[in-house]
Amino acid sequence: MVNNDRVLVNNPPYPWATNRVAVHHSLVELSRRGIFTIKGEARCRRCDVRKEFVYDIEAKFRELEDYLRRNCMSMNDRASERWKNPIVPNCDGCGQQNCMRPVIAAEKERINWLFLLLGETLGLCTLDQLKFFCAHTNQHRTGAKDRVLYSTYLELCNQLVPGIIKPFEKKAGHNQLRIR
Repeated sequence: MVNNDRVLVNNPPYPWATNRVAVHHSLVELSRRGIFTIKGEARCRRCDVRKEFVYDIEAKFRELEDYLRRNCMSMNDRASERWKNPIVPNCDGCGQQNCMRPVIAAEKERINWLFLLLGETLGLCTLDQLKFFCAHTNQHRTGAKDRVLYSTYLELCNQLVPGIIKPFEKKAGHNQLRIR
């Protein structure tokens, strides 16, 4: 279903998602609904074992917010190395290091964007998946993957805490951010 250039879903794929594709409830709304944790699945690239991960929304978001506060001025509208090449957990099954990658739904409408944000694993998405997100959230979606990835991180942070990140000044062709 399409409404005002936005795709609506009758049954959001996750309790933390709204009925708009790629849009999630704010921290305040999640708390009001009694949603304090989110979960997602990861799969070992070596032995194929699957494991469910649960994140405390508030704690993981504060970690991300702290990272943004320390590093946003040096990012220059581009995702950092940490976001482009995320470190993922080791496999408990086979012992392989850095191999438990989040399972990303083949149907873009069902991608667990909030789980990827809080795990700081959005960089594992394809450029096409990131462009899909940006298209459905009215974000600029052209350019190199690091720029689209950066926009995706900022938009998801602003969905959780509306207005937390705002451009405040243009310097040398790049937006400088203000984090409240």
